Amino acid sequence: MGYFLKTVFKSGKFCFGFSVIVIILLLITIYPMFDTRDPLDMAGGFFERPNMVEYINRNKEGGQKAASAVAEVDQATTDLLAQFGMVMAEKKEQPIALHILGTDNFGRDMMAQLVAGTKTSLVIGLLAGTIATLIGLTIGLLAGYLGGQIDNFLSSITNIFLVIPSFVILVLVSVSVSTRSFLTTGIIIGVTSWPWTARAVRSQTTSLRNRDHVNLSKLSGHSMPRIIIKDILPYIASYVVMAFILQVASGILSEASISMLGLGPRNVATLGLMMNWAGSFNALFNGNWWAFLPMVLMISLITFSLNLMNSGLDQIFNPQIRS
Repeated sequence: MGYFLKTVFKSGKFCFGFSVIVIILLLITIYPMFDTRDPLDMAGGFFERPNMVEYINRNKEGGQKAASAVAEVDQATTDLLAQFGMVMAEKKEQPIALHILGTDNFGRDMMAQLVAGTKTSLVIGLLAGTIATLIGLTIGLLAGYLGGQIDNFLSSITNIFLVIPSFVILVLVSVSVSTRSFLTTGIIIGVTSWPWTARAVRSQTTSLRNRDHVNLSKLSGHSMPRIIIKDILPYIASYVVMAFILQVASGILSEASISMLGLGPRNVATLGLMMNWAGSFNALFNGNWWAFLPMVLMISLITFSLNLMNSGLDQIFNPQIRS
């Protein structure tokens, strides 16, 4: 394990992609500690622009004016104002609410939504990637190792899923499901996106099942699960890791796609659902770029980083690319 990690982190592509993912994970973990607002609660006006600069200037000017006003009055007036809580002064210089990325069509803070949506989309991607990888790995190993009629049957099922576009299957299943939580969405994406992993694992397993060390294990009387786990799986472990990374990226993109169509989770913020809200209220055509651009950039950044990590791993474990 130590050698594996040492080898992996020698790749500049992998390190860069991994660093970006870590930064995103830190953001979605730390930011809610400082901003405890519910991302789905109204926090300002409709489609307010990002106001970080205005927020800093307004509060800075308000503090300076308040200090100047207090300095000009005598002690008696200060005490009198203090008894009434300086109501008039506070109303004049009341600081504005901070919206780093502005607000959306319902006056909800975009930054809080972006953090919450990124977290939910990552969970959906991880769940979908795990399910798809496990299903594809299991079917691919069984088909490749057993061969014969079992291989034909499992390969036929895989080919059926490959012939029909996965997005069409995903949409049809999503429409037929009444409960659309983020867990349901992750499961649906996972059970509809495993075929290409299964086909690739089957190909790798077929080439390994007649190797000398596998035949020796068979002659030694070892069981099929033991042979698959001990003598075949370690030789395709690097490919399984790369397949998992790609499945996670694919899961995030699939969630964004179906959520934009209104078929994703509705009770929590996701990156795709936020783009659905922006599209429903014509944010793009009205020039409200802050209502959709952050989600597009976040999805692009996550998928680019994951694919960069996968490219780095491929460069390490593929001798032809490495040479």
